[in-house]
Amino acid sequence: MRTLLGIILGGILTVGGAYLYDSHHALEAANAPASAQRPLVNWDVVGNKWQKLSERARAEWVRVAG
Repeated sequence: MRTLLGIILGGILTVGGAYLYDSHHALEAANAPASAQRPLVNWDVVGNKWQKLSERARAEWVRVAG
């Protein structure tokens, strides 16, 4: 049980850290030349994929649960 909790907490900390880093450096990257450091993650793509995943999970749940 502790291992599963550790894996979940580690994933949350990793994604949260990447989000905080990207949100902190977003304005710098937008105003800087092309050679500047870009964001780690394209959050628009992540949002679209998360939405598709949640829609599919709901559809599967409705199919399984009846």
